[in-house]
Amino acid sequence: MAIPREFINELVARTDIVDLIDAKVPLKKAGKNHSACCPFHSEKSPSFTVSRDKQFYHCFGCGAHGNAIDFVMEYDRLDFVDAIEELAGRLGLEVPREQGTGKRRDEGLSRDLYQLMEEASRYFQSQLKQHTDKQKVIDYLAHRGLSDEVIEHFNIGFAPDGWDGLLGRYRQNQDAQDKLLTAGMVIENDSGKRYDRFRDRLMFPIRDRRGRVIGFGGRVLGEGTPKYLNSPETPIFHKGYELYGLYELKQRHRDPNQILIVEGYMDVVALAQFGVDYAVASLGTSTTADQFQLLLRSAKEVVCCYDGDKAGTEAAWRALETALPLLKPGDQVKFMFLPQGEDPDSLVRQIGKPAFEQLIAEAKLLPEFLFDTLASRYGTDKGTLAKQAMGLIEKVQDTVLQSLLLENLAYKLGMNSAEELQRKLGFKRIDANKPLQNKALKGRGTPLRLAIALLVQHPHLGNNLPVQPALKHIKMAGIDLLSLLLDRTRAEKVNSAQLLEQFRGDAQLDTLKKLAQWEHQVADENLQQEFKKALIWLNNQYIEQRYQELSLKQHHTKEERMQLKKLIAVIQGQA
Repeated sequence: MAIPREFINELVARTDIVDLIDAKVPLKKAGKNHSACCPFHSEKSPSFTVSRDKQFYHCFGCGAHGNAIDFVMEYDRLDFVDAIEELAGRLGLEVPREQGTGKRRDEGLSRDLYQLMEEASRYFQSQLKQHTDKQKVIDYLAHRGLSDEVIEHFNIGFAPDGWDGLLGRYRQNQDAQDKLLTAGMVIENDSGKRYDRFRDRLMFPIRDRRGRVIGFGGRVLGEGTPKYLNSPETPIFHKGYELYGLYELKQRHRDPNQILIVEGYMDVVALAQFGVDYAVASLGTSTTADQFQLLLRSAKEVVCCYDGDKAGTEAAWRALETALPLLKPGDQVKFMFLPQGEDPDSLVRQIGKPAFEQLIAEAKLLPEFLFDTLASRYGTDKGTLAKQAMGLIEKVQDTVLQSLLLENLAYKLGMNSAEELQRKLGFKRIDANKPLQNKALKGRGTPLRLAIALLVQHPHLGNNLPVQPALKHIKMAGIDLLSLLLDRTRAEKVNSAQLLEQFRGDAQLDTLKKLAQWEHQVADENLQQEFKKALIWLNNQYIEQRYQELSLKQHHTKEERMQLKKLIAVIQGQA
């Protein structure tokens, strides 16, 4: 089932890209456009521009560009369908579907999985209130000090001790059973027997950024193993891309100043119970680059919380290595280490919120943790320490942070300045004033390129324009694209963003996006005139081309002789 093109066109028309981006990346007025430092690469001077007229964004540094749908896909790391859903949700619109004639698309399966996962979450929540074994779970939650409000906020549930508690609800629906298997909620053994993955566990639904249930974490209630059991990778759940509790955090803090990342589901929930309601958890893995990008886009300060033992320090070091290349100016990453034998859950219960937040405030800044760790590893071996430090500093894209790290390293090595350090070790500092390769086109170019660019940037130029039959006969690369653009802009009034959206998935899209930002040097008051001049030039190309074809023929039909006579008159008239 596909999303109707008309709906996508309307969605792009009703979404103001300046308002959309400004809510995530504060913009400043710059002439008739808006600008900011690019959210997709590190830079000190703004090269990211957003045009309200074209409903288009473009970075002259890294080349990122697109319309509102492209921005949501890139910034929020969503696929096309999810980006449509996200934009539609902002406008309070329901996304329609139309029946296709081909094979059902994957998003159809995904929607079914989302629905089943939501049903599973409701089932686990109902079992917490209705099952005959509910009292032991209620006693456990009371022992952990969790209130009804926190339990409801995180939609915590209970998977009963049995082989088919969830599966049994779909005994008469083979398709649903198959999808439960795909969603990781059911396991099939070698003999083909199926049974529930989660049994006798406290259930924590994992939600994506849009609030959809995509997986579960199950905590054993007794002494069984494993202590935590997580959903496997599925078509809708990729643990390296998600963070437990981020959706719930955003329900309480739309723009959090700080996010604390911990290891376990119960840590997140217990901290929220004590008022530290800005924690999230990685899903059983080291914090990935995708998770860090998500965190840094959600808050300017990220505090990584780890156990105070050797394993915790090693996990923190892996997180530092992951974070370094991703940091942009203004980002802050800190490292908090807990007392031996404690986790956030147990510690916050012992010392309370104020003391716990004081520990957060005292967390080590990234440079401090980096050099403390190197010093503990290499001691007085300054050569190895310098080599290891330089290898890390070279990965840093934030020039301010890079300078700070270089100054720190120079001091620790007994050198007078970062410049001396660079000379001796041959380090090449990032030039903050040197832009990345500019991918924008410049200059006037050919009349054909100019005609396409003007039409993409100002689609109203094609409105009610007479049909140009000669263009379809010109032998010139790109002429078919111009003809197609003329047909589409003649038929309906669209802006640049809507026009480009019609080419999503087309091989020509990249070319059109570049032309959408081409500095063609035509003043606004001359747009109509220059566009018509380009079309006249192209029509003249047809005349010359047709004249050459006919003049080279030895024998002509009566119609060809008349046409040749007219062409000669036109050419003489032009001369």
